[in-house]
Amino acid sequence: MKIVLRNLTKIFPSRNKKSNEEVVAVNDFNFEIPDGKLIGLLGPSGCGKSTTLYMISGLQKPSGGRIFFGDDDVTDLPTEKRGIGLVFQNYALYPHLTVLQNILFPLQNLRGEDKMTKDQMLDRATKVARLVQIENLMDRKPSEMSGGQQQRVAIARALVKMPRVLLLDEPLSNLDARLRLQTREEIRRIQKETGITTVFVTHDQEEAMSISDMIVVMKSGLVQQIGAPQEVYNDPANLFVAKFLGTPPINVFSGRVRGGRLFIGEDDVMAVGGVGDGEVTVGIRPEGFIPDANGALRCRPVNLEVMGRDVSVISTHPASLKEEIRSIINADLSVDVSGETIRYSIKPHKIFLFGKDDEERIRFEVK
Repeated sequence: MKIVLRNLTKIFPSRNKKSNEEVVAVNDFNFEIPDGKLIGLLGPSGCGKSTTLYMISGLQKPSGGRIFFGDDDVTDLPTEKRGIGLVFQNYALYPHLTVLQNILFPLQNLRGEDKMTKDQMLDRATKVARLVQIENLMDRKPSEMSGGQQQRVAIARALVKMPRVLLLDEPLSNLDARLRLQTREEIRRIQKETGITTVFVTHDQEEAMSISDMIVVMKSGLVQQIGAPQEVYNDPANLFVAKFLGTPPINVFSGRVRGGRLFIGEDDVMAVGGVGDGEVTVGIRPEGFIPDANGALRCRPVNLEVMGRDVSVISTHPASLKEEIRSIINADLSVDVSGETIRYSIKPHKIFLFGKDDEERIRFEVK
């Protein structure tokens, strides 16, 4: 089931009686979510990602725009008639019911031609429990289960209705790091096996990039960039996207272009064809540094962190906009941090230029 969002907008009234300024939570969102894909809505708190999800679900009414499931306009359709499955951050399980009873609950409320027999409901619940691998926990109550198991029950309850669309609102936020990794892999497996179009809201960029077919990066209600996770990482549209994606985060410098050359501080780093003279902001991914005795970028080494297959070199530079620069180097390479200076050459596809004022991407030719 494809989902089409057309000029979707949500405006909340002001809570400040003095300014009376409205809050635009989602601003003119246009996007078509392909059938059977898992889409990650990604951004910091307050960017509008959960509001978008709630409008898709019908829990919130748009201030403008339309929502389509396939060819059906569902903008004014009640939540219960949209055919969605919704999973919240806090599980929202009924504590006095067993796992089986929690999963059966949505089916027991079906009426009319959708009403099912007890055997049909039990068969459906058993199949879904097997899919999320909790079939041996059916007699337990939520208080007797781990956070990861409770989240699986919540997903099973959402899936048992055979929804047209599955909506996940920060479903892993309450889990510890190991459980988050395990559960996100399970969500991806379940989505692939069911083929249900899924929208996954998260502020965790690693989470979104690891399981999504496409990601939508949002900021202050506006879509910043849409694309396959690796494509967005490799080709950010602006400085916000470049800084938001990546662990460790991108290193940011003040720079200037003069005569077709990029300077970071006093260092003549590389040729940047097609860029006019002026000040720019420079982003370099941590994996973009190559230790090179003749390299143009001169940094002062501070520390060396060994991380198994990689080495993280911590250094500083007068033009860096952050206190420290982090460079990820293959552990097989010899890196000397005992001196006053460590020199780097830069991988051209790992360095990005942005406008100093508007922070939009400036593309250049590598010569």
